[in-house]
Amino acid sequence: MDDSEASGVSRRKFMVYSLSAATLTVAAPLGCDTSTAEGSEPVGGPSDTVVTGTDEEMLVLEVTPANRVVVRLPRVEVGQGVTTAVAVMIAEELDARLADVDIPLADARTQGNQSTGGSNSVSSLYGPARQLAATARARLVTAAARRWHLPARSLRTRDTMVVAPDGRTATFGSLSASAARIRRTSVSAEPKPAARHRLIGKPANRIDARDLVTGKARYTGDLEVAGAKPTVVARPPTLGGKLVSVDDRAARAMPGVHAVVRVPGGVAVVAETFHHAFNARDALRIKWAPGPMASLSDAGIRSRLRAAVPEPGTPPRGSTQVEGEFEFAFVSHAPMEVLTAIADVRAHRAEIWFSSQTPMGARDSIASAIGLPAAAVTVHVLRGGGSFGRRLHHDAALEAALISKAAKRPVKLMWSRTDDIRHGRMRPASHHRVCASHKDGRVVAFSHMMASVGESAGTSVTRASFVRPVSAPLPSDSGLYDFGRVLGDSGGIELPIPLGAWRSVDSGTMRAAEEIVVDEVARSLGKDAVAFRRTTLRNKAVRAVLDKVAEAGEWGRALPDGHGQGVAVHEEYGSCVACLVEIDAGDPKNPRVTHVVMAADVGTAVNPRGLEAQLMGATVDGISTILSAGLHIDRGAVREGSFSDFHWARQRHAPLRFEAHIMPSTGEPGGAGELGVPAAAGAVANAYARATGTKPRRFPIDF
Repeated sequence: MDDSEASGVSRRKFMVYSLSAATLTVAAPLGCDTSTAEGSEPVGGPSDTVVTGTDEEMLVLEVTPANRVVVRLPRVEVGQGVTTAVAVMIAEELDARLADVDIPLADARTQGNQSTGGSNSVSSLYGPARQLAATARARLVTAAARRWHLPARSLRTRDTMVVAPDGRTATFGSLSASAARIRRTSVSAEPKPAARHRLIGKPANRIDARDLVTGKARYTGDLEVAGAKPTVVARPPTLGGKLVSVDDRAARAMPGVHAVVRVPGGVAVVAETFHHAFNARDALRIKWAPGPMASLSDAGIRSRLRAAVPEPGTPPRGSTQVEGEFEFAFVSHAPMEVLTAIADVRAHRAEIWFSSQTPMGARDSIASAIGLPAAAVTVHVLRGGGSFGRRLHHDAALEAALISKAAKRPVKLMWSRTDDIRHGRMRPASHHRVCASHKDGRVVAFSHMMASVGESAGTSVTRASFVRPVSAPLPSDSGLYDFGRVLGDSGGIELPIPLGAWRSVDSGTMRAAEEIVVDEVARSLGKDAVAFRRTTLRNKAVRAVLDKVAEAGEWGRALPDGHGQGVAVHEEYGSCVACLVEIDAGDPKNPRVTHVVMAADVGTAVNPRGLEAQLMGATVDGISTILSAGLHIDRGAVREGSFSDFHWARQRHAPLRFEAHIMPSTGEPGGAGELGVPAAAGAVANAYARATGTKPRRFPIDF
């Protein structure tokens, strides 16, 4: 019988194909299933189809003779733990040891979806990865049964090997070649039911933990590519400033300097070491023309944003309004690993090494910029030391390629912390106007109007205009609360500022503002903030996570003066979360979050320990957003330039106590990477308001 007959897999399950190879190599399509529209003809062939070569739109698993299970992942690891989550899925269905599973990162592909973002990596890989491993296991068991002349159903698998009833064992690696020739399996290839999971849903240490703490993990800056020399760039003092002239004679004469070249962003120095490169960069005598933002600062930007917010309309007759206007500053992504890229551009080919969330798009844009066909450009994807959306963009890699082409040699480009904070991508500033109308004890209308900065390619701020984003945001667009008539609209301004999606994108600011107003509505009605939410939340799963944090965090307990509790909830990516925060704001200028309780329902939590880490990171991001982290624009220049003045929360600002509660579920995994930020931000703001008796409106508070 074939795999589908053995397993009873319906056409809505992922089909798995054998790839023509000397070892067991199977592939599952990504981003789709085999379901068909009602009334249409079935599509897709049987799962034992042999595919010649490799299909880049698939997730491919290989069992090597050395007994390694290798899955080259078309996603990037930037600290979120996706490689561990996929390894857990594979080890679960194969009955392999987690230590025997390798998850290297795939180079940029020519087709398919290779993007990492939107909190969808685990959910998009859960079906294909499990089906892939389950099919590989069936083929390995069938191969062992034929070798030993035993009934396949009498065999078991454990610890990356097949075990016979008499105790004989065969490693998967020793069976790989014969399993590659199997076309009909004798056992089911259906993934395990949740009740049989021994790894999925159980806390697992990161598969790369030892490498990370011992320094063995390799980042772009650790690579030694033949001939690639350290490179830095001198950049203008203002955003978009233009090079007028440069005297590079002193720099070129300095020891260790290999080249000085002009690039669109400034002047690059290629040298023997980064020490030589920085010294030579500082010796350049450059005249800059101010950028198009030179006449604009924070106050002007805020004024324009405020004017760009759409009017909310007329509230219902006889209702009472609870309103708030909220400002959120620009914020840098500031990943711990600074942007680094290695480029080797030759006449007819190019090779690039860097950490990218969008390697296919990066390859195409780099190829266009250096005048090569995309097929001639190879992009190697490396792990990244944090991202938070920053590595969706490939500006450093593009710049490295241009420098390599101009210098006619391989280069290792590093953006300094100052380079990235002052000239890199940032979360746009935004202004929000939220109004809730209540009557007879219930909210009858809720509106959220906002405006955000959009990126303009214009050369002058006079060209900046108010624009309406393509997709206007809606308040609580998941239908989170039963708030009667719900309205949302957005406007914006365009400015020549490099912008980028920041963790949770719009939700981190929009939902924080909404949760502040929800608290203030409860206060206006004389109701407890938790009790009010419970009576208005539509989703029982959201009520459940709220109840969990209220119980675990002892909501309403007596606190000293200057201390306060706050709660907030959020629903997105097929998941939901609640957060309870306690804050010490005895000194309102130096508040400290002391205790955080989070509860999340993400469906099946593949690795609860990894999810807990994500929620902890989201908490720090929420603390930073509300209390301390922001960028100032002064006459077209970003004032902050390092972690000394860009005040992201440090370890000393993290809560003294943190609890994460993962709600039990056997449903399909939802998204989790960005989920916790809006709830954490809202809860911190509400705790600060309760502790200080104020209504915070401008964030960060200490700005």
